[in-house]
Amino acid sequence: MDYKEILFSLENGLAVVTLNREARKNALNSRMRLEITHAMQQAAAQARAVVLTGAGDAFCSGQDLSDAGNGGDLDLERTLRDEYLPMLEAIYDCPVPVVAAVNGAAAGAGANLALAADVVIACESAFFMQAFSKIGLIPDAGGTWFLPRQIGLAKTMGAALFAERISARKASAMGMIWEAVPDAEFAAHWQARATYLANGPSKAFAATKTALRDSNGNSLAEQLQLEAHLQGQCGKSRDFLEGVTAFMEKRPAKFEGR
Repeated sequence: MDYKEILFSLENGLAVVTLNREARKNALNSRMRLEITHAMQQAAAQARAVVLTGAGDAFCSGQDLSDAGNGGDLDLERTLRDEYLPMLEAIYDCPVPVVAAVNGAAAGAGANLALAADVVIACESAFFMQAFSKIGLIPDAGGTWFLPRQIGLAKTMGAALFAERISARKASAMGMIWEAVPDAEFAAHWQARATYLANGPSKAFAATKTALRDSNGNSLAEQLQLEAHLQGQCGKSRDFLEGVTAFMEKRPAKFEGR
């Protein structure tokens, strides 16, 4: 695909997907959603880690309300079903670690786009906002699924009803995101984090994602069975052999990748 609304790079196993509508604060239009979906599918097949970030001083300001998608008035139900669903599934179901490097405002669908990632790292000047009620809507783009699981119902309800800005530092403190980083250190920090993941044990990372996500619907016995199965697979991998050998030899492990 010829990318027009995003930038895509792939180097040394690390794919970086940059939302690139800076003049519109990286608001999501139909073309951008299609490109993100395609880029995530490409990264899933070729990369060992993926970063989602934004160009300029915003991560993503949410849905571009001036965009009518495939023509006519903006049909929110169709747009969410046919465009947001495949995009969010491509991010959430990606077999390799996905990092959202939130470089600025993440509002509405933009906030929930970030929360679809495995790990969210934000600069301290960034904020998250469930802005939907301000225009008479409910949280969408997965917000009603991601947020209750991350911060609980009470905090989610307040975030949805009051539609207030939640600073990156507060988001980190309440468990919405992994960490907030000083702006001056942000770029170098997320790049180092992403490089670590791209050089890590890909099979173990994929199994970790499966185990943690499935735990929400499992009993303890079911989860222990799943752990045993996944750990058995990891224990047969070359990465495990390399990890143990490196530990015994007191050197950094060099994992082979996918």
